Amino acid sequence: MPETTVDALKYPIGRYASAKRPLTAQERADRIEAIRAHPAKMRASVSGLNDAQLDTPYRDGGWTVRQVVHHVVDSHTNAYIRFKLAVTEDQPTIRPYQEKLWAELPDARTLPVETSLAILDGLHARWVSFLQALEPEHFRRLLLHPEMGELTVDALLELYSWHGAHHVAHITGLRARKGW
Repeated sequence: MPETTVDALKYPIGRYASAKRPLTAQERADRIEAIRAHPAKMRASVSGLNDAQLDTPYRDGGWTVRQVVHHVVDSHTNAYIRFKLAVTEDQPTIRPYQEKLWAELPDARTLPVETSLAILDGLHARWVSFLQALEPEHFRRLLLHPEMGELTVDALLELYSWHGAHHVAHITGLRARKGW
């Protein structure tokens, strides 16, 4: 069944789907590389946009470009902590957050995107250093997500390498449709 236009706009690179198996060393390296490269891709996706463009929703009913950038930092900050919890605690239960409500807070709606782009640069540098230092057995460690169930560190790695590309595609897709 073909995706609807709304689904295509909402999931421009497709919905997240875990391989539900341990990743190979090369797959891990590829996903870590995606996380390393994400800040530059996000920065490039918003380069040259003015405030009116940053305040344009990427789709009807969707977040503005500005909210997307700030959301990625909120999400990836939580992710970094989740990875560390999974590696240092015995099957921790992580706490979800209300991302839709966070995106409506004044900082996400009004702050310049550069504030979050700067955080993204530093956060991803730390995150990649942490991931590259892990041993293969660390990627099999588990955490419990109250909404998603039991996840391995490998599954988290898949999820967040997808997540960055997903949101960059929201912005680059909007730019292509608008001719920006």
